[in-house]
Amino acid sequence: MFRRFDKPGRPRRPRPKRPEVPREVFEARIEKMVQGGEGMARLPDGRVCFVSGALPGELCKVAVTFTKKDFARGHVVEVLEGANPDRVEARCPLYGKCGGCSLQHLDSEKQAEYLAQVERENFRRIARIELPESFTVHTGPAWGYRNRARVVVVCDQAGDKPIVRFGFRKQESNSVALFKNCPVLTPALNDFLQGRAREIFAGKFRLGREMEVNLFDNGAGEISYYYEGMPAREFSENAVSVAEICGKKIEADASVFFQSNLALLPALVQAVRDAVDEGLASDESSDEWLIDLFSGVGFFAAMLMDKFKRVTTVEREEKCLKHAEVNLSASRDNKVENVSAPAEEWLAQNVVNIPATLIVDPPRTGLPKEALDAIAASSVNRLIYVSCHPVTLARDTAVLAQSGFKIRRAEAFAFYPQTPHLEMMLVLAR
Repeated sequence: MFRRFDKPGRPRRPRPKRPEVPREVFEARIEKMVQGGEGMARLPDGRVCFVSGALPGELCKVAVTFTKKDFARGHVVEVLEGANPDRVEARCPLYGKCGGCSLQHLDSEKQAEYLAQVERENFRRIARIELPESFTVHTGPAWGYRNRARVVVVCDQAGDKPIVRFGFRKQESNSVALFKNCPVLTPALNDFLQGRAREIFAGKFRLGREMEVNLFDNGAGEISYYYEGMPAREFSENAVSVAEICGKKIEADASVFFQSNLALLPALVQAVRDAVDEGLASDESSDEWLIDLFSGVGFFAAMLMDKFKRVTTVEREEKCLKHAEVNLSASRDNKVENVSAPAEEWLAQNVVNIPATLIVDPPRTGLPKEALDAIAASSVNRLIYVSCHPVTLARDTAVLAQSGFKIRRAEAFAFYPQTPHLEMMLVLAR
């Protein structure tokens, strides 16, 4: 969640083309919502079909756009009967075209409830584990929340003047859906794009060329940006920013991944702090050592370091490590060690022999086998797992359960309203 290095200016590889199929239209009853926010239905031949834009209970006319032997994908052409009472009109004119915000047809107030049901089923199916009854999804503003975005800058010319426009990649495509105002971006980002950004990017890129630019609103009215090939001086002046979160100043830059919803971020910080305090109070973990794996810019370590005698962050991306050194520099007794290494390799080579407090925040692929094996062999009895992909979290939870870990707490965070993405935090103990 706080560690991936983005390279927004590098041309994307063309998406692999899906097999061409005749455009078939079927009537299908939607059974339930599944991971990714699609509705699940069955075609007349018995195959499962994942339907975008559908909601449970609806009888839909479905256009099949992708097919394989055992499943298909499609989208809603028309709701024929039984429209779900939680269905609403999409707010954005680019809904169904832009690659984001695919849940706009579902009432904002209901999205967390549906996503929670999806994750409960994922854990039953993948991990054979029931999430606790107390499983909670934290929510924030449904619109105008997104502090971070990657936009496509398109430079054209009308007469003698360059014209700068902005867009997002379309669904399953490298083409661009242009927009003037995005309803999920913060007002500050929209104002920036409609004003100063046009002056900044006019003339920076060749006419007729598209470039991807990372933008970040630090919540205090300051916008930072980054594009591939950005000169060092411009980078230092315009890419680096500081956001104040829960009383801590956190430095990052627009070229590295950082949380995109600052309004909801304090809820995650509080949940992690509570989990740490419970572990220390129960003696399942120790204040001797905090280990923060996949630590990115050192976010969690910065929030927690006052509680521990020793802190180790492990991150392989050098850009993130430079910010971590700044964010953890408040430690005056040299108790902080920032390690440059793949997290799984470091953990395998440093099997922990004290009941340290361990936080992991891996990418979407989840924990590598080496990391899971090292945790099982260590003296760590309590693990805080922050995940941006609940499916791999469920998979890893099943593996950790074989070493005696059980879920003590489960919380989720709807950091991306209008989308099916949900981040989760599990506390696992043995």
